Amino acid sequence: MGEKSYETFLSLVRFNESGLVPVIVQDCETGEVLTLAYMNKDAIMQTLKSGKAWYWRRSHGRLMMKGERSGRVQIVKEVRFDCDADALLIKVEQVGGAACHEGYRSCFFRRLREDGTIEVCSERLFDPKEVYSG
Repeated sequence: MGEKSYETFLSLVRFNESGLVPVIVQDCETGEVLTLAYMNKDAIMQTLKSGKAWYWRRSHGRLMMKGERSGRVQIVKEVRFDCDADALLIKVEQVGGAACHEGYRSCFFRRLREDGTIEVCSERLFDPKEVYSG
């Protein structure tokens, strides 16, 4: 896909008032939802050009490539957008097994049980203190 195609795609995406669009990130093989993130125009362009997922990290106030510190990058296999063009779905190959910065495969590692308690329903794959310290 060339630069002109990227610009055409960007012109279709409906960003919110902050210049962001929500992105559902899904494992390309299993369909498991790994995370929900946000992209701005620069993140989309970097993603399309590099083939690796880039996001606007609201908590950091900057553009970041997924896995730039941990090495757990996301190789983009497919990009879709919804009928209103105000949400993206990115299917990825998750390198290193874990997508969550807390060390889990998916950011959705907790569930609400019928009795109202919260249950961790996934195994932690790495210790974030070992990866993100310093």
